Amino acid sequence: MKVPLLALVTAAALCTSAAAHVVAVPDTAKAGSYAVVAFRVGHACAAGDVTTRLRIEIPAGVASARPQPKTGWTYALERPADPKAPPTAITFTGRLPDEAFDDFAVLMKLPATGDRLVFPVVQTCEKGESRWTELADPAKPDEKLARPAPTVILTPADAAPAAHHH
Repeated sequence: MKVPLLALVTAAALCTSAAAHVVAVPDTAKAGSYAVVAFRVGHACAAGDVTTRLRIEIPAGVASARPQPKTGWTYALERPADPKAPPTAITFTGRLPDEAFDDFAVLMKLPATGDRLVFPVVQTCEKGESRWTELADPAKPDEKLARPAPTVILTPADAAPAAHHH
């Protein structure tokens, strides 16, 4: 029995979307740079549910974090006592049905040192919540996490170009 190619592609796409998590896009950025990172919500907390809130924790070392406004959504910044300090979290509030996905973009000044940034995210839905906060155990690099926290790998900033001598 031959299976049409379109059916295989469709099945693969359905499997991918069903396994979607809240992820950082892109998942790599240059240390010390300004970078726009989108937090992609691939589905609601449960089938048929609606995402109503997304709270993204901003890790220490990020010098600034500015949310991109989204039509139909509001955002709130959580800050320490100093109003000039960068936010410690950004919460988007709105409605995202389960059959749709969306990106929640944040412009950040990344730290100049470090190897990765972890952004714990809590996705609140009408019927519950999903906590995307699990961290991989370095001793078990192949372990599959049920709700991994979005992570951005920092790549070294480009070294200064060497002077050319003639």
